[in-house]
Amino acid sequence: MELLDIYDKDRIKTGKTIERGSDFSEGEYHLVVHICIFNSKGEMLIQQRQPFKAGWSSMWDITVGGSAVAGDSSQTAAQRELFEELGYKMNFRDVRPHFTVNFDKGFDDYYLVEADIDITKLQLQYEEVKQVKWTTKEMILKMIDSEEFIPYYKNLIELLFDMRKKFGAHI
Repeated sequence: MELLDIYDKDRIKTGKTIERGSDFSEGEYHLVVHICIFNSKGEMLIQQRQPFKAGWSSMWDITVGGSAVAGDSSQTAAQRELFEELGYKMNFRDVRPHFTVNFDKGFDDYYLVEADIDITKLQLQYEEVKQVKWTTKEMILKMIDSEEFIPYYKNLIELLFDMRKKFGAHI
């Protein structure tokens, strides 16, 4: 049983938790983290979800994502998810998310990381990740069209690529 911290609309922990998969009440939110790793060629590392994984089975997704569990900060959740899913260690202690996207029941924190990773040395979490590969923005957009990639807004994918190596909304 996994517990998630409940946040209020201002992203303040309420002190309450909820079991993963349970319904949130009005005014209750949770935290999700996404890590997008880019190499020096400007490609993003993407993962294919296992065919037996509930939700978006066999589809491709951005590098890593998952819910923060009770007691996690955004940074500890990012560090844990990256290690759990890919076996890749990175310290997020002094790293801020590049941006946050609010959704109906929570907050999505996006971390954009630059790292030339040898994907043959990653230890993929069998329960979640079938395979990984490096790919371009254009290929991800085509994969969304062909319904091979989780149907993110294409503008979001473009923003992920545009925001890498930068913070803020100005050039």
